[in-house]
Amino acid sequence: MWAVVGLGNPGEEYAATRHNAGFLLVRRVARARGAELRGRSFKARTAAVRSGDDEVLLALPQTFMNRSGASVREIVAKNSLPPERLVVVYDDLDIPTGEIRVRKRGSPGTHKGMISIVEALGTREFPRLRIGIGPLPAGEDAAEYVLAPFDRDERPLLERSLDEAEEALEMILAGGLDRAMARFNRRHQVA
Repeated sequence: MWAVVGLGNPGEEYAATRHNAGFLLVRRVARARGAELRGRSFKARTAAVRSGDDEVLLALPQTFMNRSGASVREIVAKNSLPPERLVVVYDDLDIPTGEIRVRKRGSPGTHKGMISIVEALGTREFPRLRIGIGPLPAGEDAAEYVLAPFDRDERPLLERSLDEAEEALEMILAGGLDRAMARFNRRHQVA
């Protein structure tokens, strides 16, 4: 079994914001597999899908970003899930919009949702899929920027990153984490 957790904030007012990039990807994966994210199991909207022979729990924590760890801890504990079978998908200001990065493990950096998860699990040893929403424009407040919707000119870049993130996630779930890192952890060439 795998769990794929998209980070974001619940509620319509946050639905299209940069901080909800993780929600956007998990919703897209659910739609592609004909699944509906619903209920309140694990303090999250969830759906069960399959990837090859594995069951995959898709989850959108409803605890708000800064408390994502409470939901993820329940998912991991109640499913006896080893951390390496958890994939967390989230936005990253340090990655340009339109790009993604895949990591096996690592520091949560300054991302409050990831800090909450690392604290709740007591480990950094889980894969993550980061969707670029940067760079932060000069003079702009980071909190305001991440809670704003994507600009019109960013939407094609967002779609590209969601396409790549979906492909990377499929590789990860098929046991190809290293292959996903080799393929997607590169900068796009500016035309």
